[in-house]
Amino acid sequence: MIKEVIVVEGKDDISAVKRAVDAEVIATNGYGFPKGVRERIIKANNERGIIILTDPDYAGERIRSKIAAMVDNCKHAFIPLEDGMKDGDIGVENASKEAVIKALQMARFEEVVKRTEFTKNDMIKYGLSGSDSSSYKRAFLGERLGIGYCNAKQFLRRLNNYGITRKEFEKVISELEEIYG
Repeated sequence: MIKEVIVVEGKDDISAVKRAVDAEVIATNGYGFPKGVRERIIKANNERGIIILTDPDYAGERIRSKIAAMVDNCKHAFIPLEDGMKDGDIGVENASKEAVIKALQMARFEEVVKRTEFTKNDMIKYGLSGSDSSSYKRAFLGERLGIGYCNAKQFLRRLNNYGITRKEFEKVISELEEIYG
């Protein structure tokens, strides 16, 4: 049983999470949050903590940001883009049991004090921005570091805001270089 309450977007996401783990789950039912959902999320965070697990797309990121602005000290879990895809549809509901479990195990707190450990220069130096393979490299690192897939600007923000250390980062960069040169 997971101690925290997991916050997802919809009822199909609830089903996917419950197939994978024994946990309490709250659905936002989209960006609007029906009556009472906001209060349930705040109460859950105050009593047990929450893990936000939204779809790896623009709407999911907007919902994640809205929830994070409502509550302090929540965890963030990310399904890798390729694990959330099925027949052109993207979402937590498409992820395997194993992908959900891995995402929850790798959930991270967002840093309260914003860091600048990583810069745009790191993004360029390691080919995470500005090259033909940047998108692929960010997907690889995002999966291994548990921060999900996103564009270069958002990826840099996640590197700094989710407590990724230089050592963790360089270890995964080494794995990437060993596999793909």
